Amino acid sequence: MADPLLRISHLTKKFGDVTVVDDLSLEIMPGECLGVIGPNGAGKTTTIRVCLGLTGADGGTVEAFGLPLPAEVRKAKERIGVVTQFDSLDPDFTCAENLRVYGAYFGLSRATIDERVPKLLDFAALQSKAGAKPGELSGGMKRRLSLGRALVNDPDLLLLDEPTTGLDPQARHLMWERLQNLLQQGKAILLTTHFMDEAERLCDRLIVLDHGRKIAEGTPRKLIAEHLESDVVEVYGDGAAAAGQAHATFADRVETSGETVFFYLREPKRLLDALATDHDIRYLHRPANLEDLFLKLTGRQIRDDA
Repeated sequence: MADPLLRISHLTKKFGDVTVVDDLSLEIMPGECLGVIGPNGAGKTTTIRVCLGLTGADGGTVEAFGLPLPAEVRKAKERIGVVTQFDSLDPDFTCAENLRVYGAYFGLSRATIDERVPKLLDFAALQSKAGAKPGELSGGMKRRLSLGRALVNDPDLLLLDEPTTGLDPQARHLMWERLQNLLQQGKAILLTTHFMDEAERLCDRLIVLDHGRKIAEGTPRKLIAEHLESDVVEVYGDGAAAAGQAHATFADRVETSGETVFFYLREPKRLLDALATDHDIRYLHRPANLEDLFLKLTGRQIRDDA
């Protein structure tokens, strides 16, 4: 059986009196995508920074490819590709030059870089922008270039911190296809994201973090089955509040957010029959999903970045 490419054991990180990462353990195997989801300030980015040796830990251990980090971080980085939340492209270089210079940081030969640059531009769907500088690109194009650049060293492990933020739906679907191809090649991905459809599409397993602590772990479908009712009925607009009060007994759980009332239930027929008789009510019936899981486990309140 293969060894994990990344192993984090009982990781703890504090900033002052605030514990940002609290006794976190995880492993990622070759060909696996592990998603980490949680509100802003849950510790997702800090965990990645510790893995890269950019932030020191207060407790626990991190290993990549069997190498202890941060002691062997330089050697480990030779096999790691990184996309941070914010693009760090060089504004003075063209797209192709950004890739070439980044490849040189890894000591790649000129011939190897020349071979990889066209493929990476194709990966990012930026073949026609090879000679353009980042300032001439849209935000989505810059994000795609950052994704392509992360592959210049042909890494075995990718650390992707909200990699598709700013991409339009077409580009997101393209990147999902590209990332799935990388997984099929045996590469491993640690992915943080706020897009629940992305997490469900790409991730073999998910970890839910809140206040730095792991509060749930499993496959997307397993987590939904363990923590949620099977069906959701959303009632919205005028009359939603009254419907929430009148029909609350039909549901296992009822939550209100703004002008929408959410009925969580396993047997939706009685509620749907009742709503069908009120033609002024607008409602949507759907299966429970990862967004429902996220909101149940971490709450609906807005979080500031930490």
